[in-house]
Amino acid sequence: MMQQDHRKKNTKEVEFFTEYGEANRYKILEVVGKGSYGVVCAAIDTHTGEKVAIKKITDIFEHASDAIRILREIKLLRLLRHPDIVDIKRIMLPPSKRDFKDIYVVFELMESDLHHVIKANDDLSHEHHRFFLYQMLRALKYMHTANVYHRDLKPKNILANANCKLKICDLGLARVSFNDTPTTALWTDYVATRWYRAPELCGSFFSKVVHANNVPLALSFN
Repeated sequence: MMQQDHRKKNTKEVEFFTEYGEANRYKILEVVGKGSYGVVCAAIDTHTGEKVAIKKITDIFEHASDAIRILREIKLLRLLRHPDIVDIKRIMLPPSKRDFKDIYVVFELMESDLHHVIKANDDLSHEHHRFFLYQMLRALKYMHTANVYHRDLKPKNILANANCKLKICDLGLARVSFNDTPTTALWTDYVATRWYRAPELCGSFFSKVVHANNVPLALSFN
């Protein structure tokens, strides 16, 4: 029975990593998320004993726009080091350039996201709300100081753990602007999920004040 369980785990790891060079460093625990981009697994870093999340993004060069978004997110997350923004721990390199089709990004592991926290808890107190709001505003203050606009702030893009710690993630739509005056930005039309979109964004009107208006929408507990 033990051998069967071990064989299943090995099969699961091989299917997930597809023979990546550093695959033996991580022990896959379970799948924690799936989407059009690929899959996210919880794993243990056997070198440190730490639990991590590994995001496998498949066929990254199939569409140029997707590749650009992935590169942008990785670059920004490597630069934006803050307690309230998810931390990239490692990027797994492919065995060779010829085999470079998928990318594996290792993040710190968070147990859930704000969307699931809101849906699963009817008894969140005002203290919870204030603590959540404080963390989000602190993260946005840091991002705006670096002239970075998230542009897709919503509960599913805010990770959470059992200690009510929040971390902003998913910077694929983020942009950098060094102009502090409100302008009509020539960026992509799609900004923020519709239900969490500040009204000003419908006219492609961007400023740090406008972007901060997404926060109360993302913290709607109705």
